[in-house]
Amino acid sequence: MGSIKAVRGGVTAPQGYRAAAVEARIKHPRPDLAMLVSDVPAVAAGMFTTNRIQAAPVRLCRDRVRRGRAQAILVNSGCANACTGTRGWADACRMATMAARALDIREPDMLVCSTGTIGIPMPMDRVEAAIPKLVAGLNRKGGDAAAKAIMTTDTVDKQEALEFRVNGKTVRIGGMCKGAGMIEPNMATMLAFLTTDAAVAPGALKQALRDAVNRSFNRITVDGDQSTNDTILFLANGMAGNRVLKPGHPAWRLFCEAVQTICLRLACRLVKDGEGATRFVTVCVKGAASDADAQKATRAIANSLLVKTSWFGADPNWGRVIDAVGYSGARVEESKVDIRYDRLRAVRSGQKDARTPLSDLEKVLRQQSFTVEVDLHLGRGTDTVYTCDCSVEYIKINAAYMT
Repeated sequence: MGSIKAVRGGVTAPQGYRAAAVEARIKHPRPDLAMLVSDVPAVAAGMFTTNRIQAAPVRLCRDRVRRGRAQAILVNSGCANACTGTRGWADACRMATMAARALDIREPDMLVCSTGTIGIPMPMDRVEAAIPKLVAGLNRKGGDAAAKAIMTTDTVDKQEALEFRVNGKTVRIGGMCKGAGMIEPNMATMLAFLTTDAAVAPGALKQALRDAVNRSFNRITVDGDQSTNDTILFLANGMAGNRVLKPGHPAWRLFCEAVQTICLRLACRLVKDGEGATRFVTVCVKGAASDADAQKATRAIANSLLVKTSWFGADPNWGRVIDAVGYSGARVEESKVDIRYDRLRAVRSGQKDARTPLSDLEKVLRQQSFTVEVDLHLGRGTDTVYTCDCSVEYIKINAAYMT
């Protein structure tokens, strides 16, 4: 299998993509409207929120991506266009229409995504006025500006790009995402956009995206809340000139590895920039009766406010961890449970391990990153979730989000 290396450029790193951002003043006076365009129509795939309350742009994208084709994406921050009724649907369609006309592309090939406050109508006059300037600013190095414009409570932009070889051709995958709060597995509260210049069969692109998301974005949690706007879109324009990728192609596994790598890196960036986060925590459960049981346990631990606040205080309160496992719904036998913080065993056979000094455990929890491992000793089931602590700053951010 060939090698994969990191490169710069984000979503505009692959051939044939341009991006731009402008200040539309949707909520605040800063860049808040972005556009990503492929020079040619691209194969498209997407995954969307599992929340039963879904924003108008999510419904629009879901309908259009089913065709397996798209060419451009318009994204705004500051307004989610969710719970806005028939006006919200009309606004999402109008945004797509205006952008497609400005780009001179087919309207069904235009996708729209929104993020921000729920229940606030989109200021369409400002969006309409900004689109011509946005289109005029499209360029091959616009990925940085676009990644910053889609941010809400994010403190840093989140971008990645990878390069590898297929059929002697250089292929790239680029990505950007946003999200810091309302993050929970089964699509976190985030928008994510992937681009590649590889030629990929439509069904194969969807499969690669689904498998990668299940191993990355569906393995993160900040606060256990699912959003109304979660969307991840993947465009493949084929401009690298490789033979079409699909299962059975000699480079198919390499392509899938690259997609999974970029998704996991972006997902971990989301958690590290979680609202108010001071620690990045990997929660691993092994030895469960089944993978499903392991998933129940990891999520119970990762979403427990008592556990997360103990991490913020660097308090190795393993009692909260074993308690979360106990109510998770997973099969548990107390006398078999072991818990480790990194390599230090805090619990052996369901009880405190007296051989591990509390001060040593505190040192682990004072690190910016550490692992909590729970071994149930009941079978071969495993699961891993990436999460963070819950700090005072998280409360401050979310106590005044609408204002």
